[in-house]
Amino acid sequence: MTLALTSAAADAAVSPPVVPVPAAEVATFGAAQRLLVHLERGERIDAAALRGAMEQAFGASDTTGAWTWKTAYDACEAATVLFLRKYGKALFRKAASPAARLSALSKIAGLLPTHTRRSEESQAMQQFSTPTPLGLAAVTAAAIMPRDIVLEPSAGTGLLAILAQISGGALLLNELADARADLLAALFPAVAISRFDAAQIDDHLPPTAAPTVVIMNPPFSAMANVSGRMADAAYRHVASALARLADGGRLVTITGANLGPETPAWSDAFRRLQERGRVAFTAAIDGSVYARHGTTTETRLTVIDKLPADDPTVFPTSAGVAPDVATLLGWIEAQVPSRLVTATPPASPAPVPRTVRGYLARASAPRPSASLAIEPEGVELAYETIDWTPPEGARLTDAIYEEYGLQSIRIPGAQSHPTKLVQSAAMASIAPPKPSYRPMLPANICDLLSDAQLETVIFAGEAHSDFLAGSWTVDETFDLVKAAPPEAENAVRFRRGYMLGDGTGAGKGRQSAGIILDNWLRGRRKAVWVSKSDKLIEDAQRDWSALGMERLLVTPLSRFPQGKPITLSEGILFTTYATLRSDDRGEKVSRVRQIVDWLGSDFDGAIIFDEAHAMQNAAGGKGERGDVAASQQGRAGLRLQHALPNARVTYVSATGATTVHNLAYAQRLGLWGGQDFPFATRAEFVEAIEDGGVAAMEVLARDLRSLGLYTARSLSYDGVQYELIEHQLTDEQRGIYDAYAGAFAILCAARHKMANAPE
Repeated sequence: MTLALTSAAADAAVSPPVVPVPAAEVATFGAAQRLLVHLERGERIDAAALRGAMEQAFGASDTTGAWTWKTAYDACEAATVLFLRKYGKALFRKAASPAARLSALSKIAGLLPTHTRRSEESQAMQQFSTPTPLGLAAVTAAAIMPRDIVLEPSAGTGLLAILAQISGGALLLNELADARADLLAALFPAVAISRFDAAQIDDHLPPTAAPTVVIMNPPFSAMANVSGRMADAAYRHVASALARLADGGRLVTITGANLGPETPAWSDAFRRLQERGRVAFTAAIDGSVYARHGTTTETRLTVIDKLPADDPTVFPTSAGVAPDVATLLGWIEAQVPSRLVTATPPASPAPVPRTVRGYLARASAPRPSASLAIEPEGVELAYETIDWTPPEGARLTDAIYEEYGLQSIRIPGAQSHPTKLVQSAAMASIAPPKPSYRPMLPANICDLLSDAQLETVIFAGEAHSDFLAGSWTVDETFDLVKAAPPEAENAVRFRRGYMLGDGTGAGKGRQSAGIILDNWLRGRRKAVWVSKSDKLIEDAQRDWSALGMERLLVTPLSRFPQGKPITLSEGILFTTYATLRSDDRGEKVSRVRQIVDWLGSDFDGAIIFDEAHAMQNAAGGKGERGDVAASQQGRAGLRLQHALPNARVTYVSATGATTVHNLAYAQRLGLWGGQDFPFATRAEFVEAIEDGGVAAMEVLARDLRSLGLYTARSLSYDGVQYELIEHQLTDEQRGIYDAYAGAFAILCAARHKMANAPE
C-alpha cells in the first residue's frame, strides 16, 4: 500500500519504511523547530527573526542560494504544524466552539509574516497553502470524527492535515512537489507520503485506501506537466477525489470563487458531479482571507456528500460572499447538514505520539526496513525445456511477422499474454538456447506475469549467470578500460548483460520489475533503475507494486543531494540519464560516483537501463558533417557499467539503436572486445554491420537471440481495421495555417541570411 495511516486505517497496520529526508528539507525542518520557540512565547516572527532561523539552519544566507524566502515561509508553516501538534488538542478541548477556536488560531496566524515573495515552482504549481483560520472552517465543515480516514490529495506543508489529525482523523497524505513532500515526511514521520498527480488521485491509490473524508485545496488552474492555465484543473482534482471517497463520505474543497454550481460556466459540470455526490453547501470567500499568504484572490468553500442527488439539476442556494472566516463559520454551523453514514466503517485508531518529542523520537527510532506490503516468499520458478522446430517442419510463412510463442521452454500454469504478440520472421526462425537458470519469484507469479514476460526473466537470469571473456582494468575515472591478463592487479571480468527490445504493450516495465524481484528475493536488496524522465518513477513504482512489493522502495536519486551519501539500507534507486551525467562539482562527487559508493564496487545486483537508446552515441561516431562527439548521457551510462563489472545489466529499449554507432552503450552483450569476441574492436564491428546494412542488423538481432541475449516482441495488429478519414479544413483553419507558414518562411529566410552574412 502506498499510503500509511497515522491511525490503523488498514487491516494490518505496519510501520512505513524510513524514507530519507534530503538535506534541504532537514534544514527547513530545523528552522521550523527554531521558529516554534517564538510561537510558544507568543512572539511575532518578523523578517529578522525568520532570516536568523534560516541562516542558522542552513549555515548560509539567502544570497548564497542555499535557501529562498519561499522556503522560509514553508518553515513558518512547518512551525505552525509543530505548534498545533504540541498544543492543538488541548486548545480544541479548551475552546469547544468553532468561534473560540478561530480566535485562538487567528492569534497564532497573526504571529507569522506575510508572504511577499514567491518561487518559480510555487508560481507554476500555484502553491498557496491554506491559511489556518480558513483550514479550521474546512475541518469544521468536514465534521471529522475519531474513526474517520482523511485524505488530503494536495497536502502542501500540512496545515490542513494537522487540523484534521488533532480532530481525530487518520491521515492519507499526497503531495506531488518533491520539496513539500519531503518536508511533509519530516513533519509526519508516521505517514508514508505518496507523490502522485492529485488530478488523477483515484487512478493511483490502491483499492485499500478508502477515505471517509476528503479535505482539499487543489491548484485552481495549474496542471502537472501542462504549461499555461487550465480552467478545469481544480474540477479535475475534485472529481477524482470524489471518485475515491467512500460512499456516504464527505468532501470539503477550497477552490477559486468561480468554481461553483451557480456559475453558468460550471453548472453542467456540477450536474454531472451530482450524479455521484450531492452538493451540501457552497459559499464564496472574500480575497482578504488569503492576503497573508500572498494573494487576494476570492475563494470558495464547497461541501459534497457522497450520495447521488435526488435531482442533479437542483443545488443549494449559495450563502453569498463571506467577508471573513467568522462569517463563514456561522454559515457552516447553520447550513451544513449532518454527516451521512459511510458504507464501509473504518478501522479502529492506533496510538499516535501526543507530543513533538514523541514524533521526533518515532522518526529517529529504528524501524524494520520491511515494506508496508507483506513481502512474498520466493520459490524457484518451475519450467521444462523443449526442442523446437519451425512450423510445417522446415519453414515459416511468407509474412513479415510471425505469431510469438515460447520456443525453448514451457512454464506450467503460465498464462498467455493478454494481447497476441508477434516477432519478426528473422527472429522467429531461430530458437533461443535451452536455459538452466531458475528465477526466484513469488509462488503466484503466474498470476502476475504472462508466459512471454516470465521468459524474459528466465533468460535475463541465464545471461547474468555468465561473464564475458577476458580480463580488464578500469581507471579511476571509469572511462578507460584496457585488456589485461587475469593475474594483473585490479583485473576484473564483466558480467554478461541482456537486452529487452519489446515494443509498446508487451510490458517492459513489468518485466524489468520481475528481473529486479528475482535478485531481491535472492538477497540482493539494492538495485538501480535508470530511465529517460523523472516522471516515469510512477510507472516504475506501479510495476514494482504490481508484483506484490511496496512501491516506496523505488526511491528517486533526487532525494539525495549531489555530494551527499545515499543512506538507504536497501531499495531501488531510480534516476534519469540527465541526472546520471552530472560530473564532479568541486568537492561534490559525480552522480555516478555517488551511486557506486552506495552500491559498493563488488555490487552484483540488477541495473535496469530503461529507454536505453537515451545512451546512444556513447562512443561518438561519424555524422553528415564529420565526427560527432560522444554524448554525455552515453558516457555516464558506460561509466556506471565500467565501475560495477559484477552488476547484472539489462538494456530495455524498443528502438535499441537508430544506427549501429548507437549500440556502443551495450558493451555487456559481448559483441566486441578482443580475440575471444565476434569482433576485435568496436570500429571493426561498426564497419562490418554498416557494410551489411539492414540485413546485417537483422542477422545481428537473430544471432543475439540464438545466444539467449535478446528478445523483441510487438503487439499484433491482427484483426485491426483501418479507416481513412479526411478532415475538411475551414477557412479559419486555412488562415491559421497560412499565417504560421508565412512566419516560418520569414524565420528561415532570416536564418539563411545570417548564415551567409560576411564575417
